[in-house]
Amino acid sequence: MVGPLRPRFVLFGSSIVQLSFSNGGWGAILADVYSRKADIILRGYYGWNSRRAVDVLDQVFPKDDATQPSLVIVYFGGNDSMGPHSSGLGPHVPLSEYVENMKKIANHLKSLPGGTRIIFLSCPPVDEDRVNRGTSGIFSELVRTNELCKNYSEACIKMCQELDVNVVDLFTAFQQRENWMTDCFTDGIHLSEEGSKIVVAEILKVLKEAEWKPSLHWKSMPTEFAEDSAYDLVAADGKTTLNPSEWTFHREIQWD
Repeated sequence: MVGPLRPRFVLFGSSIVQLSFSNGGWGAILADVYSRKADIILRGYYGWNSRRAVDVLDQVFPKDDATQPSLVIVYFGGNDSMGPHSSGLGPHVPLSEYVENMKKIANHLKSLPGGTRIIFLSCPPVDEDRVNRGTSGIFSELVRTNELCKNYSEACIKMCQELDVNVVDLFTAFQQRENWMTDCFTDGIHLSEEGSKIVVAEILKVLKEAEWKPSLHWKSMPTEFAEDSAYDLVAADGKTTLNPSEWTFHREIQWD
């Protein structure tokens, strides 16, 4: 741990989380937006489903940790929603179990001392043609369809509403963009930079609208070492000094 201690935002989920610092990913964008404001911590696990996530909750989020996260952003559902394999193997988790697993994750995070805030991301759509093209043999049964993605997305949203947990409807958000199938994915599943921008915009929308005290929206959070000094720029009025890093940050970042 290096200081000063900043608020910690933990991204917890499957490959869409693990890869969120790749290809101009949403984790990298958040780290840029929150530079000098919060630390973005990655806990993403390629190929995992909600069942695996429940098994490690106490290890990833121990209740006796002296420093608890200020925010946890959770994404599971893409692997859970894959069609079941006849062998009984594979990442598929039945919808009812998926909902129960996500409830366990939400309740565990709610029980952390210090008032950790939570945002869930629902299952996004996929480009079915790219995802299922060329699959054969034992993998031919591991299908992803937008019908399944929609079912798991809606179940996640309903569960969050029942538990009063903030949720981002990625299934709808992606499809509001023209040419989303070609623009938002690198392979039909995992997110391109354009897809990641949608995720960040939706997360920041939640953070801006949430009535949390203190606010976790980047514009409302203090900047580390932002005090004026003899080295700061002087504004045109000759009176106001502006920390140059903070000034550049606000000028160049266009996020709401």
